Parts: sequence; C-alpha cells; structure tokens
Amino acid sequence: MEDDVVARTTSLLDGLRGFGANYTEFTRRFANWLGLHSTDAAALVEILYAEDTGSPLSPARLGERISLTSGATTNLLNRLENLGYVVRTRESADRRKVTLRSGPDIQGPAREFFGPFSAGLAGLVAKYPAEEIDRIEAFLRDLRSTMDTVLDEQG
Repeated sequence: MEDDVVARTTSLLDGLRGFGANYTEFTRRFANWLGLHSTDAAALVEILYAEDTGSPLSPARLGERISLTSGATTNLLNRLENLGYVVRTRESADRRKVTLRSGPDIQGPAREFFGPFSAGLAGLVAKYPAEEIDRIEAFLRDLRSTMDTVLDEQG
C-alpha cells in the first residue's frame, strides 16, 4: 500500500512539475512576444488573472505574488502603466488604497496570446464530469493549503 502511495505521489508531482514548467514557458513567451522583461510579464499575468477572477490586486499583494520589494514593484508598475498595460485605480472609500486593473492596450494582445490555451483548457474541462472537476479542484486547494502550511512553518 505504501509503495502505491509513493508511486502515485511521484506521478502527481511529475505532472505538477510539468505544468509548472509549461506555465513558466507561457509567461516567458508572453514576455518575449510583448518585448517585456519576464518579471514584468509575470506581474502582468498576475494582474490579468486576478482581475478575471474578480479579485483585483493591490500593489502590495502583487509584490508578494511575484516576490518583489515595494520599491521594485512601484518601478515595475510605472513601466507597465507607461505602456498602457496597467491602470492604478482608487475604488475604495479609503482613497489611499490602490487597485490594479489591466490597461486598454493589453486586453487584445492578452486575448490573442492566451486565447488558444483558454480554448484548449475549456475543451479539456468539458471532457470530464463536473464531479471529477470538483474533486480535482478540491485536491488542488488541499495541495495549496499543504504547501502554504509548510512554507509558513519554514518562515
């Protein structure tokens, strides 16, 4: 039984590593396609994703997501804002809080670049019963929670 768990764990980790490598490659190619540094493209992908999921980021949260200091994050956002790729808005009653939104000049290019992947993913999800997708989502949530716990414990 234990050998089965080890083999399944190894297989899952191999698949997740492969996904991670492909995700990194997508971001690298997106950076090249836009003529950006890879860190700028990674930030842009985080901003676009957060906005798409209805949870737009603050500059501080973006800095945490891409492991940059507040000063480096500000410089990065200045570059992306100057290109028209990011807009900083004040949507809260507390006008000191800044929300990051995608700018008008990135919507089309992002759809063009990521459209084929989005279509492929939608087709893949459609192949599985909703119950299986629910189980996969639950597994991924639990995996992330496990990883967050270990990272917190390591400081």
